[in-house]
Amino acid sequence: MRLSTGDTSQDKRDEIEEFEKWILDIGNGKAPAISLDGSEDKDWIQIPSDLPIHCKENHIQTIVDTMYPDFLKKMQDKNYLAERSILASTNEYVHKITKHVLSSVPGKEHTYLSADSIGPESSEFHSSVVFYDKEFINKHEESGMAIHKLTLKVGVPIMLLRNLSNADGLCNGTSLIVTQLGETVIEAEILTGLGTGNTVFIPRIIMTTPETSLLFILHRRKFPVRICYAMTINKSQGQSLLNVGVYLEEPVFSHGQLYVAISRTTRRQGLKILIKKNGKEPDGCTQNIVFEEIFQNILN
Repeated sequence: MRLSTGDTSQDKRDEIEEFEKWILDIGNGKAPAISLDGSEDKDWIQIPSDLPIHCKENHIQTIVDTMYPDFLKKMQDKNYLAERSILASTNEYVHKITKHVLSSVPGKEHTYLSADSIGPESSEFHSSVVFYDKEFINKHEESGMAIHKLTLKVGVPIMLLRNLSNADGLCNGTSLIVTQLGETVIEAEILTGLGTGNTVFIPRIIMTTPETSLLFILHRRKFPVRICYAMTINKSQGQSLLNVGVYLEEPVFSHGQLYVAISRTTRRQGLKILIKKNGKEPDGCTQNIVFEEIFQNILN
């Protein structure tokens, strides 16, 4: 559905069908694969030659320059920001890319820190309060949770991490651009979805995690946003973008992750993949993790 472009020439339809089949084959674990260590697990696939970004050093700089060409000239262009992003497998790499891009944005930085506490409803509340110090709690990250230290500038694109007002288009995953930064509120313009073009105000809210393996529930009072020059592959689910850069400093590590990454784009020309070689793998090869047992259980 993302690749559907309406009435096109036969050559264009053939190209779309070929690209669509490749994406689905990766998702179903049917793409031709090899084993690098001689084991029975054949999970390394060759990426088509027109998709990889070839680079031997300065990998983050290269993926940023590729996906955000003429950045300083176009950084205020709302369409330019809304139609592209870089996807990485973990928050660690997303933070590296974000920090790199943010450093090139002119303007004053505003840093916001969260107010964190251990919820009294935690099953091990008293021992957790004694055992876990503030520094440890501040460093804790959960999927979909705002980070403790958020640095923003006017003109930076952000993504909502929570549903605030569906009627106003403030839904989880909505992209916005920062227009003003206050002490207790962020003013932003909606870039995607319902309410595109509207100016909205984002307040701090209390975000709560489920009880984790650390045996406490975290309450974090923070703006529910993250900068979205880059995002994790998992967070990108549901997004449709004209230009997608997949940054693989390390191979993907979970079922279907590569499929999710490459299927965010609406066109083949908009997909680029940077693979950092960490061993003896051939150029343009990366791992595709698919547990075929999942499909067998569904069919049964």
